Amino acid sequence: MFWFELLIIFLLIFFGARVGDVFMGLLGGVGVAIFVFIFHIQPAAPPIDVMLIILAVVLAASALQSSGGLNLLVQIAEKMLSKSPKNITIIAPIISWLFTFLSGTGHVVYSLLPIINKLAIDNDIRPERPISNSIIASQQAVTCSPVSAATAAMIGFMSPLGVSLGTILVISIPATLLGVITSAVCTLRKGKELSEDSEYLHRLAEGLIEKSEKKAEKKETSKGAKAAVVLFLVGVLAIVIMGMFTQLRPSWVLNGEVTSLSMPHTIEMIMLVCATMIIIACRPAIETILNGPIFRAGALAMVCAFGLAWMSSTFINGQTAFIQDHVATIVNSHPWMLAVIMFIVAALTTSQGVTTLIMIPIAIALDLPTYIIIGAWMAVNANFFLPVSAQCLAAISFDTAGTTKIGKYVLNHSFMIPGMINIILSVILATLLGSVLI
Repeated sequence: MFWFELLIIFLLIFFGARVGDVFMGLLGGVGVAIFVFIFHIQPAAPPIDVMLIILAVVLAASALQSSGGLNLLVQIAEKMLSKSPKNITIIAPIISWLFTFLSGTGHVVYSLLPIINKLAIDNDIRPERPISNSIIASQQAVTCSPVSAATAAMIGFMSPLGVSLGTILVISIPATLLGVITSAVCTLRKGKELSEDSEYLHRLAEGLIEKSEKKAEKKETSKGAKAAVVLFLVGVLAIVIMGMFTQLRPSWVLNGEVTSLSMPHTIEMIMLVCATMIIIACRPAIETILNGPIFRAGALAMVCAFGLAWMSSTFINGQTAFIQDHVATIVNSHPWMLAVIMFIVAALTTSQGVTTLIMIPIAIALDLPTYIIIGAWMAVNANFFLPVSAQCLAAISFDTAGTTKIGKYVLNHSFMIPGMINIILSVILATLLGSVLI
């Protein structure tokens, strides 16, 4: 039944990828219905926190865009790249990694994608290169961000084993960042040049792409745009501070135990306050917030998270016993297989947090060395493998040149090469660093 149910997931994903857009998320709901009504599997809880985090972050980013803040960020980025614009393929992923590291969620990359796309096209660079690497970088940083749900779970599991947050970060930060830089360098010439890409040339001829003039006149930056950027960055900084210093978050005594405000709720509230303050201070056209490309991409991401992540989690819940039995058999003989199994589970669930919660307790129960567990943990960033994660689908939507896409055979998509480079290198580096530091 495990393999039959897995085949159903692959067939739904394959069909959904061929149709694309919101249909992917809808088919996820069909998958849940099949598992529940035909196989009588108890449904997992829908990924509510993931959906709400996406919504809150996208609302703040949309408010930032409507206030002219994104245009200001574009101007700043253009200045940084003016001397060597070709470096956007390397610089953009590093910035995306940093944004996720600060906020704890890879969904903040939505605010960067329009900037990356615009700069790439204006400088005759194939957008697929910086965009695909930026998406992978935003996922990689989840396992080294002190404020991500996956890292929070990892801290809880590792603390009883004597491994602190500091040790985890010392291992995961260089492992993921070096992977990001390496994959960016390796894909500097990936795909056809923009001037030779037939899809881009077709869209350009049809007037679907607006390309800025190379020597455009400098536009004055409004006070509202500056204020929007400041408010947005303050919001991100507040999330980082709240994540690093738990005592700053409100706490309550429940059943004799002290419970602090969770990071998902903290992120959601801060981003909603951030969006509200931007609207009050900058007074953008309120109707543009829900009509802009950022919100549309975010809405697509929420639908996909709702259907696909729910389907995968329901499947995993129904097959937990099978997975535990076979994981024990394989991993006890070949500890390195833990990374492979984590990769597979992460590809199915498309969630680092869910995979961490499923696999780390199993790894600890198998009495594996902690450095093996932390090294294999880098493989939970495999939600790019099946191109159904919210970030991957959003990236395809934001690439107006049409160079970032899902291939004819689904797995030959734009994110595969940079993703595999990152996973393999980060697992190896984290395992080596862990063997020395732990």
